Amino acid sequence: MAERRPWTRAELLVAFALYLKLPFGQLHARNPEIAAQAARIDRSPGALAMKLVNIASLDDSITRTGRSGLRNASNADRAMWAEMQSDWPAFTAAAEAVLQEADAPAAPEAVADPGLGEGRDEPTLAKSRRGQALFRQTVLSAYRNQCALTRLAEPQLLVASHIIPWSEAPQMRLNPRNGIALNALHDKAFDRGLITFTEDLRLQISPALQADSEFANHAFQTREGQQLAIPDKFAPDPDALTYHRDTVFLA
Repeated sequence: MAERRPWTRAELLVAFALYLKLPFGQLHARNPEIAAQAARIDRSPGALAMKLVNIASLDDSITRTGRSGLRNASNADRAMWAEMQSDWPAFTAAAEAVLQEADAPAAPEAVADPGLGEGRDEPTLAKSRRGQALFRQTVLSAYRNQCALTRLAEPQLLVASHIIPWSEAPQMRLNPRNGIALNALHDKAFDRGLITFTEDLRLQISPALQADSEFANHAFQTREGQQLAIPDKFAPDPDALTYHRDTVFLA
């Protein structure tokens, strides 16, 4: 039977990419995106959905909340989970590439270079940009596509904010635990060190932030001490938050 054939690496990459970008509650055969990708790899939607829930059983952010998955993860699933955790930049680039390989080739989207610097070859740059798209989808889906601070749910105003800046830790660039879903205003403040988050994920305001208007006071001062929403998976890395407080934040 077709469904009993071993999963290839490319098929597993499709499954893992979907696991990253879809909220846990959407890992079912009725999801149109799962159905579309299942057709591409000649699997049934049910088989692909089952694979996704098996992958979820490897995620301690899922299992520690009582959501256990199907507990039938294969050795290949476990090996790919370990590969993902050990090298997020390479893994996210590969996963996103295999998701998009059926699309017609297109010129790279013109985006601002987030501190990549000069001298980077085009294949490396393209791979990095591709990985950024999946990083954004992964982080936003973990927070149910809402700002973790304000609960704003307008996609065009949401950013997958890096906790440790892009230029400071290459191996953390595409790790979703180095990301928080924030609206564009608080993302900019976070990036500039004007706000940070405490060990228990509460907003801390820098003395350098000049909240000298009613709008600024409402956006920042009145929210000091507010706790971030807890994501469904890939919670912020405590060491990354410590780095931000010690190195980026303007205390």
